[in-house]
Amino acid sequence: MSLIDCDYLPADKGVFPPELALLIIRKAAAMAEAFESQALDQLTKDARRALTRVPRHRVRDTKR
Repeated sequence: MSLIDCDYLPADKGVFPPELALLIIRKAAAMAEAFESQALDQLTKDARRALTRVPRHRVRDTKR
């Protein structure tokens, strides 16, 4: 609190609990890991499906 008690002065900001910050970080890391795993699985599945749909004569070395 300041010596001048006025409504236009900014209020003191509260302190964010470090324990809560750590819990949020751990949860975010776990969510990111799960998302990354799901994305990799989906990309692998889509790539395999695409390769099985393409006729063999299209999948060839284009270097001459």
